[in-house]
Amino acid sequence: MPSLSYLSCLLTIASTVLVGRRLWQGWVVAGVNSVIITAIGWQTGQWGFVPANLFCLAIYAYNLKTWRAPEQAGTESVVSGGQSPRA
Repeated sequence: MPSLSYLSCLLTIASTVLVGRRLWQGWVVAGVNSVIITAIGWQTGQWGFVPANLFCLAIYAYNLKTWRAPEQAGTESVVSGGQSPRA
């Protein structure tokens, strides 16, 4: 599994840098990394990695949804001329 562990290392660094820059793409990279870590845990019999990373995937999905919501709301206000749809 050395190639997957090195890939996971690079993805960990990349996702940390992206999230640190407040880019939502960092959560996507972190999610891909969690899938890889889960696969490593499954294949090596290190069962603690499996539920931990499934939990992380749920958190990443929630964070991705939360971080993208303000961006999408900002786009809608620009398109509508800055007026609320209820106005």
